[in-house]
Amino acid sequence: MTATTGKAWCFGDEINTDLLAPGLYMKSSNEVMASHCLESVAPDFAKMVQDGDVIVGGHNFGIGSAREQAALSLRILKVGAVLAESFARTFYRNALNFGVPCLFFPEYKEINQNDRLKVDSVSGTVENLTSGKQYRVSPIPAHLMEMIVDGGLMPHLKKKFAKAG
Repeated sequence: MTATTGKAWCFGDEINTDLLAPGLYMKSSNEVMASHCLESVAPDFAKMVQDGDVIVGGHNFGIGSAREQAALSLRILKVGAVLAESFARTFYRNALNFGVPCLFFPEYKEINQNDRLKVDSVSGTVENLTSGKQYRVSPIPAHLMEMIVDGGLMPHLKKKFAKAG
């Protein structure tokens, strides 16, 4: 899947990994942890987010500890993409490794909560279906999109090794 359409969930700057994967639930299953994703800033997020919805963040999305569970929670919740002005490097890498497309989106302040967005990670387009406005972003490179479409790094490697074996 290279494109997703869903509701915008808007957050501000410095959304950290502790908000995405609260430390209180680190010893729980990944599914339990995901059910508490972002609850301290949006209590109903994990209960209400739907397959393909888009998170819109500001500066330094995913800052904090290197816990991969932050990106995994978004994968479990079937978030279609994350748009942000900038990302913490480790979060960005973890998200792609779990098959969650992340696109740099400097115009994030133009998106409102609950806007309907269509994001195409290959063509580098973001369309706000609510306002009709269209944006261009840097697309995700083809080799990384192949990994994302395969479900992330591990499924991608398994697929590659199965072909080679």
